[in-house]
Amino acid sequence: MSKPITPHRWLRSVVEYSPIAAFFIAYYMADLFVATASIMIVTVIVLILSYVVERKIPMMPLITAGIIGVFGGLTLWLQDETFIKMKPTIIQVIFGTVLILGLIGNRLFLKSVLGTAWHISDQGWRLLTMRLAAFFFSLAGLNEVVWRTQSTDIWVNFKVFGIIGLTLAFFLIQLPLLKRFAIEDIKKT
Repeated sequence: MSKPITPHRWLRSVVEYSPIAAFFIAYYMADLFVATASIMIVTVIVLILSYVVERKIPMMPLITAGIIGVFGGLTLWLQDETFIKMKPTIIQVIFGTVLILGLIGNRLFLKSVLGTAWHISDQGWRLLTMRLAAFFFSLAGLNEVVWRTQSTDIWVNFKVFGIIGLTLAFFLIQLPLLKRFAIEDIKKT
């Protein structure tokens, strides 16, 4: 009997955080254009790694890679940092819109993505989806304010630490919702 394939938990962190780490390091070692090229290259590498290890490419990193490719490519080709600074705004708006359209179409996309980690009722998923969509739209607006009114150094730090910190804070604030709508696992004895 063969062993079941276990998910490579480390891979998710590598796929999610390696590109942003490369961006941050390259920015402070060189400039925004080198950082843009770095995030593009590392994103492709982690997607290939994901395919080699799990024989699949996760959808969200693939979408993000496409957006990074377009906006990073425009940034490098036109030598205009505006495009890479707009990328987080575009990604957040797309994610928020997809979540709202899912709700309108009676689809719980978050449940599809996070349902194995969190066991909550459909009502809880709907509420969490609405909150997360609002959070994404708020982050998009905040990114626009930061990149348009602050220096590139401040924007880079906001992109790397601010967005991650705000996202962690958002999910911590959602813990009461997760507890309130939790579905107890029924274990067979």
